[in-house]
This record gives sequence, C-alpha cells and structure tokens, in this order.
Amino acid sequence: MGSGADDYQKRHSHNQQLHAKYKLKMLVLVILTNLLTIYIFAGPSLSLKLPSYTNHIPFPIWDSNHLLQELNSTKQQLATSYLLLDELHHKLNSTNLLVQALLMEQSKQPVKDSDDNNDKFIIDGFSDEVMLAIAPHKLPLGYSPRTGSDEIYPPLGAGCLRYQEELTKYMSYEIGGECPVDDVFAQRLMLRGCEPLPRRRCRVKSPANYVEPNPLPESYYDCKDCFDLQGREKKRRMFDKGGLDYGIDQVLKVKPQGSIRIGLDKGGGTGTFAARMKERNITIITSTMNLDGPFNSFIASRGLIPIHLSVSQRLPFFENTLDIVHSMHVLSNWIPDTMLEFNLYDIYRVLRPGGLFWLDHFFCFGSQLNQTYIPMIDRVGFKKLRWNAGMKLDRGIQKNEWYFSALLEKPMS
Repeated sequence: MGSGADDYQKRHSHNQQLHAKYKLKMLVLVILTNLLTIYIFAGPSLSLKLPSYTNHIPFPIWDSNHLLQELNSTKQQLATSYLLLDELHHKLNSTNLLVQALLMEQSKQPVKDSDDNNDKFIIDGFSDEVMLAIAPHKLPLGYSPRTGSDEIYPPLGAGCLRYQEELTKYMSYEIGGECPVDDVFAQRLMLRGCEPLPRRRCRVKSPANYVEPNPLPESYYDCKDCFDLQGREKKRRMFDKGGLDYGIDQVLKVKPQGSIRIGLDKGGGTGTFAARMKERNITIITSTMNLDGPFNSFIASRGLIPIHLSVSQRLPFFENTLDIVHSMHVLSNWIPDTMLEFNLYDIYRVLRPGGLFWLDHFFCFGSQLNQTYIPMIDRVGFKKLRWNAGMKLDRGIQKNEWYFSALLEKPMS
C-alpha cells in the first residue's frame, strides 16, 4: 500500500510539473507572437527587440515578475504603434486631398502633356487646320537636322494661345480657296503678341484693276568691283542654258522692264543672287541660317540685306508686296510635305499679282515629282511660265534623284 501511494504521488507531481511547463510555453508563445505582430505592422522605426531570455533566465524556469514587465512593455509599445498608425493615416488623407486638388487644377489647363507613346502636340478646342499649322512635322527618313530631333516645330507667338477664339477664327477658311479679307483682324492679333501668326493655305485676293508697276528712275551704280565673285559664283545664273540653269536676264525679260524692283532670296547662301540683282537695280533681301558658316555676316559685308529666317517661319512681309521670290536647293524634298505646302502658300501670299517665283534646282526622287510636287504646285495656283526637269548628274543615276527648275507667276486676279 505504501509503495502504491508513493508511486501515485510521484506520478501526480510529475503531471503537475508537465502541466506547468505547458502553460509556461504557451504564455511564451503568445508573447512572442504579439511582439512579432507589432514589429510587422509598426515597422522598423519602433526598433523592437525580442528579449534574449536565454541570457537572463535559465530555460525552462521563468521569473513571473520579469514576464509581467515584458508584458507591460509590450502594451506600451503597442499603444505607441497605434498612435503612429493614426498619424500616418492622417498624413495619407492630407496627401490624397492635395493630389486631388492638383489633378483638378491640371484638368483646367488648356495644354495637355503629350503621351510618351504618342508624341503629339494637342491643344483642346483648336481646329484641325490650326493643329496642322502649329503642330510638329516628322522629317522624312534619312534627314536629320543639327538639333538632333526628327521633327520640326513651326514657330508661333506665345500670345496666340491666349486668344483661342480669335486664332480659331483666323484659321477658319477654305483650303486652297480665297483667304478672308481680315487684315485689320490679323494685325490686331499681332499687336496682342500673336506674332508670328501661323501660316495659312489660301490665296490672298488681288487688288481690283491691278496694273504693272512703273519702272524705278535710272540710278548710277559704280561698285562693280566691290564683291568677290570668283569661282563658281562668278558665272552662276549669268547664262541661260535652256535646261535647269536659268539666266537672270532671261528671267527678267518675261516682265516689263523695270517692273521687278524688290524681292526675296529664300535660303540665299552667301548672297550672290542678291548681288547680281543689285547690279540690275533690284533690291533682294536674303534669308539664310548660320549653319556651318557666318552667312548673315558675310552677306551684310557685301552691302546686302540679310535676314535670319528658318523655313518653318512665316515670311515677315505684307501680302501682295514682293515682285520676285527666288529659292535654290532649300525648298526640296527634305521638308515635310505639309510644311512645304505652307511655304508655297506663304510665298504666294507675299508676291504681288504678276509676281515671279523662281524655284531653282528643287531636288526630289523621280516618283515624288509627278505624285507629290506637281499636284502641290497646281493646288497653290501658280501659273507655269517655264518648267524643266532632269536627273542629277552626280548620283541621280544610282538613286533616281531628280532636279526640276520652274519659273512660276502669281495670277493677276
């Protein structure tokens, strides 16, 4: 009996110890789980560190006071985490309100940012014709301007975008038809800062009962040795070979003597055309860019008039004013078709009725000649006085590249 009671007592004591150990392990597991949860949700800013029990309390014997201290500390850290989360939630709400305000303000702006995958210049409310006149134009393959871009942006006065209704009205017309008589309206836009104006694809109305101008009075000119005309410039345009090379005197003969008095050489290089025309008492303004050389300064040193002007800019002349416009090489197939058409209409605009457009050595591919450029010139409305085409001798045979020269006239009515 005594031995059985002792065995029972030992087994009961052993079971109590196992039960106590089990409760203790469960308590440790709960505490560790809570600490891990706080660390995950509160982030590293709390710098919570799990207690290193093995350094202070021999496992599996635990001190109850130490556990209570750890539990109280855990409660304080949990309360701090709640405060931090509440503060973060408040900041997040404030940020959301700020983003909403910025988005509402952005939606009120007239100009929208271009899509990275669809690089287009988009302005709300403008007509298609306005967009064609001011939007970028892709350069043909194989041509790369010195700016490093594959597009050309036509210049437009910054003030134009402030007068959307007026600009839309100015660009409302029949394409290829007669331009509205809106000189006063256009100049009012210019005085408001909308300069340069966008170019238009319409023909300005010629004055009623227009007649050829009277010749200028004869003047004495004795500066034939002022210019260095040696080299290839010496004979350029001096002789008419009946083909692509027109002579100045032969071109002038198509109009009454003395009626050609003032004009523009578009992309005139060093100004030789203007110098030759000055010998004939004709004033020519030479537009050029200073690419690869000081062309504007060189032209001015010859006593001529340079103007720094790109092919994408509206010509700074009033309509129906110039007697002749000349261009060699600059107007060619490197210019996007739409931009070239704007150029031709702009030249038509500034020429007076009966004025001459000398298109000198325009180069293109053979397929473009009949499909693109002849129909384009016909649409603008020029009358053909002379027309010559021929394959380029240097490399045209291999690449089917052609030149054509033309002497065109703006109709009298």
